[in-house]
Amino acid sequence: MAEMSEMRKVEAIIRPMKLEEVKSALADAGFVSMTVIEVRGRGQQKGIVQQWRGREYCVDLLPKTRIEVVVSERDVDKVVEVIRNTAATDSIGDGKIFVIPVERTIRIRTGEEDGEAL
Repeated sequence: MAEMSEMRKVEAIIRPMKLEEVKSALADAGFVSMTVIEVRGRGQQKGIVQQWRGREYCVDLLPKTRIEVVVSERDVDKVVEVIRNTAATDSIGDGKIFVIPVERTIRIRTGEEDGEAL
């Protein structure tokens, strides 16, 4: 069994239009495994006001994309840097990145665990 190292889940909420760019940048940096989920949410901007057929309405849950990548602790800073640099538009609503401890990982097919399962 390989030496155990601490694992972290890097979870990023980004603009949907940035997904392909972030996915490519992560792959180029050697991080190809990820989970992608379409979500809706809001942050400090509390949504946006739009007009449709002459009426204003507030869309307070905006479409976002959540990317989850589980990596060893030593790779966290690199993954965060790649996501942040690629997903940023310098506008409100660019998203957030969360780093969460992962207690255990098991590959279903082989039973490999932790670092070997990544």
